Amino acid sequence: MNTVFKPEKPIRKDKLIVGSPQIVEDDINDLTEVYKSGWWVSGPKTKQLAEEFRKYIGCKYAVPVGSGTFALHLALDVLGIGPRDEVITTPYTFPATTHVIEYVGAKPVFVDIEMGSYNMDPNKIERAITRRTKAIMPIHIVGRPCDMDKITRIAQKYNLSVVEDAAHAVEAFWKRKKIGTISDMTCFSFDVTKNVAGGLGGMVTTNKKKYYDKLVSYSHFGFLQRDFNLPYDTVYPGYKYDISEFCAVLALNSLKRIETNLKIREKLWQTYNKAFKDIPEIVLPNGEDESRHARHLYMILIKFEKLGCNRAEFMEALDKLNIGSRIRFTPIHLHTYYRKKYGFRRGDFPVTEYVSDRVLCLPLSAKLTEEDVKDVINGVTKVIEFYR
Repeated sequence: MNTVFKPEKPIRKDKLIVGSPQIVEDDINDLTEVYKSGWWVSGPKTKQLAEEFRKYIGCKYAVPVGSGTFALHLALDVLGIGPRDEVITTPYTFPATTHVIEYVGAKPVFVDIEMGSYNMDPNKIERAITRRTKAIMPIHIVGRPCDMDKITRIAQKYNLSVVEDAAHAVEAFWKRKKIGTISDMTCFSFDVTKNVAGGLGGMVTTNKKKYYDKLVSYSHFGFLQRDFNLPYDTVYPGYKYDISEFCAVLALNSLKRIETNLKIREKLWQTYNKAFKDIPEIVLPNGEDESRHARHLYMILIKFEKLGCNRAEFMEALDKLNIGSRIRFTPIHLHTYYRKKYGFRRGDFPVTEYVSDRVLCLPLSAKLTEEDVKDVINGVTKVIEFYR
């Protein structure tokens, strides 16, 4: 179809973006206090964040770091994973999940996702295990937990470690188990788009002291202790993975609002679902189960084969209406680096490819109003009707 979507005017004056952070006056005041204190890295706010996050998750230990990527890298390094080892994960994720496997010199081994949840298909894990497999890294996509019962059973059967990528899943439970308390280590992100937003930052949680001690040491140069009034000693060539006090205070304040904000996100999520449920070209996100969804990203699958446009044209049409949208995710096995190194091809992971070719994330944030969401619904409906 050569017809181009040309609305007379946008639906709204200002553009709605995906994952816009919540701006709160208290944050500005607290940031000013941190600035005036002169203690800008790994100070009292960082310690408070670690403790409050530990309590919220219900784990024994929580170690703050400078990003979710740092968290994942540290977890693999603490486990001693390195060259000739393999880590099982999914290609349906952000590149950071797979990059950290490369950082430690190991090989990422992919399994495809489930059509319903878009999470790692646990029924495909065992066939990917080899004598070199050392860990499984599930990703809780857009806030819906993976089947941690099946993954844990497989890990125990083959004596494998489990490191969860829970960048989307701070609020989530798998059944009655809080995400962050189940596996060897769980990694969270406080990126600006996340439900707990610090601009940057992350956290590793664990219930094992042997991991906690190494996480604390490795995250700050491999020092044996952090009392710099005493001679310090390096026990490992660690990293400068500290979180800034500015990010820590933002994440701490965001954590205090998390349950209230989840109720807002839940309400907006259901408003979307109700509006889109009878549109045949749209598949609603992540079917529900008995677990608790963190409602991080609202992602719809659009059957473009039923429309006279492709995804780029659909997104461009929304943009003309001042409605933002984003692609999540380009399959890792089709990225140039991984294709060249491992010889991956289109067709290797068909469910991942089918989903990633058709999904769009729509605006979802605790700062959005019902009117904002109605504008998004109006925009998506207009574009669907135009290209139908």
